[in-house]
Amino acid sequence: MNIPKIFESEYRFCLILWENEPIKSTKLALLCKEKLGWSKTTVYTVIKRLSERKIIKNENTIVTSLVSKQQVQISEIDDLLENKFEGSLPAFIAAFAKRQKLTEKEINQIRDIIDKGGA
Repeated sequence: MNIPKIFESEYRFCLILWENEPIKSTKLALLCKEKLGWSKTTVYTVIKRLSERKIIKNENTIVTSLVSKQQVQISEIDDLLENKFEGSLPAFIAAFAKRQKLTEKEINQIRDIIDKGGA
Protein backbone atom coordinates (compact mmCIF):
# COMPACT_ATOMS: atom_id res chain seq x y z
CA MET A 1 0.00 0.00 0.00
CA ASN A 2 1.37 3.39 -0.99
CA ILE A 3 0.98 5.70 2.03
CA PRO A 4 0.32 9.36 1.15
CA LYS A 5 2.74 11.91 2.62
CA ILE A 6 1.67 13.05 6.08
CA PHE A 7 3.07 16.40 7.14
CA GLU A 8 4.32 17.09 10.68
CA SER A 9 1.19 18.86 11.95
CA GLU A 10 -0.99 16.16 10.41
CA TYR A 11 1.14 13.51 12.10
CA ARG A 12 0.63 15.18 15.51
CA PHE A 13 -3.11 15.12 14.79
CA CYS A 14 -2.90 11.43 13.81
CA LEU A 15 -1.09 10.61 17.06
CA ILE A 16 -4.13 11.88 18.95
CA LEU A 17 -6.48 10.00 16.64
CA TRP A 18 -4.57 6.70 16.89
CA GLU A 19 -4.63 6.93 20.67
CA ASN A 20 -8.39 7.61 20.85
CA GLU A 21 -10.07 6.06 17.81
CA PRO A 22 -12.81 5.55 16.98
CA ILE A 23 -13.77 9.02 18.16
CA LYS A 24 -16.49 11.56 17.47
CA SER A 25 -15.19 14.55 15.54
CA THR A 26 -16.41 16.96 18.26
CA LYS A 27 -14.41 15.08 20.92
CA LEU A 28 -11.40 14.98 18.60
CA ALA A 29 -11.67 18.75 18.13
CA LEU A 30 -11.64 19.21 21.91
CA LEU A 31 -8.57 17.00 22.29
CA CYS A 32 -6.76 18.87 19.51
CA LYS A 33 -7.59 22.20 21.16
CA GLU A 34 -6.22 20.89 24.46
CA LYS A 35 -3.08 19.20 23.11
CA LEU A 36 -2.26 21.24 19.98
CA GLY A 37 -4.02 24.56 20.60
CA TRP A 38 -6.04 24.14 17.40
CA SER A 39 -9.43 25.71 16.71
CA LYS A 40 -12.41 23.56 15.77
CA THR A 41 -12.19 24.95 12.21
CA THR A 42 -8.56 23.85 11.90
CA VAL A 43 -9.41 20.34 13.12
CA TYR A 44 -12.28 19.99 10.65
CA THR A 45 -10.05 21.24 7.83
CA VAL A 46 -7.41 18.62 8.69
CA ILE A 47 -10.09 15.92 8.93
CA LYS A 48 -11.33 16.91 5.47
CA ARG A 49 -7.83 16.94 3.94
CA LEU A 50 -6.80 13.62 5.44
CA SER A 51 -10.13 12.05 4.43
CA GLU A 52 -9.65 13.21 0.83
CA ARG A 53 -6.18 11.60 0.84
CA LYS A 54 -7.62 8.36 2.28
CA ILE A 55 -5.55 8.55 5.47
CA ILE A 56 -8.58 8.72 7.75
CA LYS A 57 -12.31 8.14 7.46
CA ASN A 58 -15.02 10.42 8.84
CA GLU A 59 -18.32 8.59 8.71
CA ASN A 60 -21.39 9.83 10.61
CA THR A 61 -19.07 12.12 12.65
CA ILE A 62 -16.96 9.14 13.80
CA VAL A 63 -13.31 9.49 12.81
CA THR A 64 -11.07 6.44 12.34
CA SER A 65 -7.71 5.92 10.68
CA LEU A 66 -7.25 4.03 7.43
CA VAL A 67 -3.48 3.74 7.93
CA SER A 68 -1.64 2.75 11.08
CA LYS A 69 1.09 4.61 12.91
CA GLN A 70 3.50 1.82 11.95
CA GLN A 71 2.59 2.12 8.25
CA VAL A 72 3.26 5.87 8.35
CA GLN A 73 6.57 5.42 10.17
CA ILE A 74 7.74 2.76 7.70
CA SER A 75 6.78 4.99 4.77
CA GLU A 76 8.74 7.91 6.27
CA ILE A 77 11.79 5.71 6.83
CA ASP A 78 11.58 4.43 3.24
CA ASP A 79 11.46 8.03 1.97
CA LEU A 80 14.37 9.03 4.21
CA LEU A 81 16.48 6.08 3.05
CA GLU A 82 15.72 6.72 -0.61
CA ASN A 83 16.12 10.51 -0.57
CA LYS A 84 19.05 10.98 1.83
CA PHE A 85 20.96 7.69 1.78
CA GLU A 86 20.52 6.53 -1.86
CA GLY A 87 18.46 3.60 -0.59
CA SER A 88 21.31 2.22 1.53
CA LEU A 89 20.24 0.87 4.91
CA PRO A 90 23.89 0.30 5.99
CA ALA A 91 24.68 3.97 5.21
CA PHE A 92 21.67 5.07 7.27
CA ILE A 93 22.65 2.86 10.23
CA ALA A 94 26.27 4.02 10.05
CA ALA A 95 25.18 7.68 10.09
CA PHE A 96 22.83 7.05 13.00
CA ALA A 97 25.44 5.11 14.99
CA LYS A 98 28.03 7.89 14.48
CA ARG A 99 25.63 10.54 15.70
CA GLN A 100 24.36 8.76 18.78
CA LYS A 101 26.34 6.33 20.91
CA LEU A 102 24.40 3.09 21.09
CA THR A 103 24.19 1.32 24.43
CA GLU A 104 25.04 -2.35 24.70
CA LYS A 105 21.34 -3.04 25.28
CA GLU A 106 20.37 -1.19 22.07
CA ILE A 107 23.04 -3.06 20.09
CA ASN A 108 21.69 -6.37 21.39
CA GLN A 109 18.11 -5.33 20.53
CA ILE A 110 19.20 -4.45 16.99
CA ARG A 111 21.01 -7.79 16.67
CA ASP A 112 17.86 -9.60 17.84
CA ILE A 113 15.78 -7.76 15.23
CA ILE A 114 18.26 -8.66 12.48
CA ASP A 115 18.44 -12.28 13.63
CA LYS A 116 14.64 -12.55 13.52
CA GLY A 117 14.57 -11.17 9.99
CA GLY A 118 13.15 -7.76 10.87
CA ALA A 119 10.14 -9.12 12.74
